[in-house]
Amino acid sequence: MLNVAVIGSGTMGNGIAHVFAQYGFPVTLIDLNLENLNKGLATIGKNLDRQVAKGALSEDDKTAILGRLRPSTSLQEGVRDAGLVVEAATESVDLKLQIFRQLDEFTPAGCILASNTSSISITKIAAVTKRPESVIGMHFMNPVPVMKLVEVIRGYATSDAVTEQVMELSKQLGKIPTEVNDYPGFVANRILMPMINEAIYTLFEGVAGVEEIDTVMKLGMAHPMGPLQLADFIGLDVCLAILRVLHEGLGNPKYAPCPLLVNMVMAGRLGVKSGEGFYQHTAGSKELVVASRFRR
Repeated sequence: MLNVAVIGSGTMGNGIAHVFAQYGFPVTLIDLNLENLNKGLATIGKNLDRQVAKGALSEDDKTAILGRLRPSTSLQEGVRDAGLVVEAATESVDLKLQIFRQLDEFTPAGCILASNTSSISITKIAAVTKRPESVIGMHFMNPVPVMKLVEVIRGYATSDAVTEQVMELSKQLGKIPTEVNDYPGFVANRILMPMINEAIYTLFEGVAGVEEIDTVMKLGMAHPMGPLQLADFIGLDVCLAILRVLHEGLGNPKYAPCPLLVNMVMAGRLGVKSGEGFYQHTAGSKELVVASRFRR
């Protein structure tokens, strides 16, 4: 069985590790910060408990899944025997390039190096390694254990064999992989982020309030979640970072982030992760409450 290493124990990283372990793969979850690593493992445990409560898994299944997970605070040790590494660190170009330089040095020959980036060029990431043919994007959707899509992104040099292997691995996880080419934002975020940005502009220009904008999109377009609520869920800092990648990479002013989004990120209003964005987010509460700044 292929040994998998996942870098980053945040929302995406722990979700990716959870799914690989659930489907029988031995997984090393790597985070240099021990506190974050423990939080990630605790989240996996809670999500498995939820699956058990719903009857999707048995207690024995849960025990077996947890038994396939190994935590590590050392990148070098954690990837030493990996056949696949999935990087799920913060959406920062410099950080990802640094990680892939190290992965190129620390992983065995033949190891596939994948990034869960939602917008950063796979070709650019691959160029800092000596094996660009083995570098690929595996863009999982949040929440990973629930969402079926994996956007598989081919870099300029990614080989057919690596692409086929990653497509097949994604299917083994119960996912539906979709192959796309390496251009800024790929498909998912090239379409999604301008919609979110336009929703923020609609609020910024006083066309309608937070709740009204989201209601139109939920009831009129059959979206399960309005774009402003979704932006809070993704993280406004992440939305801003992706829009900047789109704006810089494609050179089109239509991708320029709304000034309101820029100001909210500078002010630390990041959505769910900070407790406030377009909505007020209280731990343990599912009630949707518009943030006081945007109440009419």
